[in-house]
Amino acid sequence: MIKEECGVFGIYDFDGGDVASTIYYGLLALQHRGQESCGIAVSDTSGPKGKVLSSKDMGLVNEAFTPEIMEKLKGDIGVGHVRYSTAGSSTRENAQPLVLNYVKGTLALAHNGNLINAPELRKELEYTGAIFQTTIDSEVIAYFIARERLNSKTVEEAVGRAMKKIKGAYSLIIMSPRKLIGARDPFGFRPLCIGKRDNSYVLASETCALDTIGATFVRDVEPGEIVTISPEKGIESNKSMCIPKEQHARCVFEYIYFARPDSFVDGMSVYNSRILAGRYLAIDSPVDADLVVGVPESGNCAALGYAMESGIPYGQAFVKNSYVGRTFIKPGQKNRESSVQVKLNALRDAVEGRRVIMIDDSIVRGTTSDRIVRMLREAGAKEVHMRVSSPPFLWPCYFGTDIPARDQLIAYNRSVDEICKIIGADSLGYLKEERLSQIVEGREICSGCFTGKYPLDPPEEDIRGEFDH
Repeated sequence: MIKEECGVFGIYDFDGGDVASTIYYGLLALQHRGQESCGIAVSDTSGPKGKVLSSKDMGLVNEAFTPEIMEKLKGDIGVGHVRYSTAGSSTRENAQPLVLNYVKGTLALAHNGNLINAPELRKELEYTGAIFQTTIDSEVIAYFIARERLNSKTVEEAVGRAMKKIKGAYSLIIMSPRKLIGARDPFGFRPLCIGKRDNSYVLASETCALDTIGATFVRDVEPGEIVTISPEKGIESNKSMCIPKEQHARCVFEYIYFARPDSFVDGMSVYNSRILAGRYLAIDSPVDADLVVGVPESGNCAALGYAMESGIPYGQAFVKNSYVGRTFIKPGQKNRESSVQVKLNALRDAVEGRRVIMIDDSIVRGTTSDRIVRMLREAGAKEVHMRVSSPPFLWPCYFGTDIPARDQLIAYNRSVDEICKIIGADSLGYLKEERLSQIVEGREICSGCFTGKYPLDPPEEDIRGEFDH
C-alpha cells in the first residue's frame, strides 16, 4: 500500500473563543491522511504577542490528546497537523506544527507536501548559520519565511517571497500572532480549502473536515494563492504566484485514493471520481462473474461503479477490523504482510463457489494483492478477477506520495500477464491512462507516477526518505 499525505487544519475565531477542541475534531476527520504523529498549536490573540501553546505526539489524534492536554491549549487562533513519514524519520521532533520563535515574534506552521529542492535550500541556510532541529522540509520553509519576514512589511509578504524559493508540493497553514495564512503551491498538487462557522474562518486539507465541525465550505484556495485571514479584513487574497490554469497539476491520487470519499477536491466529488473509475474499468476490462467486491475502504466506491456499469451484483467479501491502523503505517515488509490478515478477513458465505471481481485502488509491490487473492480462494471463490482503479505504477513520486523506487514496483519491467501470475489472479485489468483526466472531468492533474512526465523537473538525486514531510 502507498503511504499517504499529511493533513493540515487551521482556525481563527474572531469572537475570541477557544479553538483547540475544534482543531482536534478537524484532525480526527483528516486522520486518514496520516496516523504517525499529530500536533496542535494555539495562541491567544488578545494575550502577550507571540505566546504559543502546543502539544505534539506520536500516534493517533485520540491517543495523543488527553482531556488534560486539551484543557491547557487555550487560544482563539490555531493550527493542527496529522502526519505520516517515510521510513527512518518517524520521530517526535519531526511532528508538526513547527513553532518558531524569531525576531519578529512567533510562527506556527503546518505543511502537507514535499519540496524537491529541500536539500539545496537546507545547505544554503546551514552555510548562513541555521541550526536544524528536524529532518523535515517544512522546517526549511519556516526558516525562509522567518528570514524574508525581516525585510517584509507583513507575514504574508514574507510567505510570498519564500514561495519564490521553494519548489515542489506544498499546502501550508501558518499562524502568526494576529493572522492565519493559507498557501498552496502554484501547481496545486495538494488540496486546501476555506470554510466558515459563525464568526470563525477555517483552513483545511479536505472539505470533510469542514463538515465534521459544522463549518460551511467557502471555496478552495487556488493553486499559487496566498490567503490571509484577519478580523480587520476577513479573507485577503494574493495571486501573484498563480500560473496559467493549463499548467496546474493536482495529484490524481487524491481522487483515486488519498482523500475521503465524502470530500470535494477543487470542486470534484471524490466519491463520483471513484464511481467513474469503476465504470470505466467495467467498460474497458469486462469479465463474466457473479459478484463485484471492493478491497476496503478505498476499493469500495470503484467496485460500486463497476457493478453499476456491468450489472453484476455488488457485494461485501471482506470484514475489516476497524481498530487497526492502515497497513502501510508500519514500516518494514514483514510487518506489512502479516497485518493484512489482522486487518481483513474474507466472508466465506459471500464468495464460496462464486466468480469474484475484486477491485482495489492500486498495486504497488504486489505483496498485499497476492495475499488478498489467496484469502478469497481459501474462502472458496471459484475465480478471482482483479481490477485496479489506477494505471500501473512505473515511476517514483517526488511530491509527497511514498511510491518506492522503480525496482520495488511490481509493474516495472513486467507485463500485465506476468503481474497477474505473481498475484495469483485469474485475470487482471488496470485503469487506462487516458481515463485519468476523465475521472476528474478534465481537471489538470499530475500523473507522473504512471507516465514519468512530471510538471517540474525531478531532482537529480532521490531525495525521498532522508528529507520528508
